[in-house]
Amino acid sequence: MSRLNAPEYLSFPFRIGKQGGEKSHRGGHIREQIEQVLFTDPGERVFRSEFGVGIKALVFEPNNGAVWKITKNRILASLADALAGEVDPKSINVDISGEHEQLLIVVKYTLATIHHTEQQEYLIGAVNHG
Repeated sequence: MSRLNAPEYLSFPFRIGKQGGEKSHRGGHIREQIEQVLFTDPGERVFRSEFGVGIKALVFEPNNGAVWKITKNRILASLADALAGEVDPKSINVDISGEHEQLLIVVKYTLATIHHTEQQEYLIGAVNHG
């Protein structure tokens, strides 16, 4: 087994399969953590009211540099906190672009223990059915 696939974690959201709790490997686990940060609204968690970015609410915000800068800083701080120990916090890079009621968020990071760089992309917003 490669170092990238070890160890195993319980998947999020938690699911039960034939063998009990479903598992995720390191890459999947980190992606699940990033999704938790992006899609959890601030105040949604009772005991961690500062957790989350609430990215879906930002889809219809004005498309300007000031909004993106604030959003990027909020994402960076939240991810550095949520991924502490798993990802080198200095390696986290977030790019945000938006147009036509959609946001594209690209998160790049380096796994702390094995120095492997990964990138995740999230397209959020209105779906075009035309």
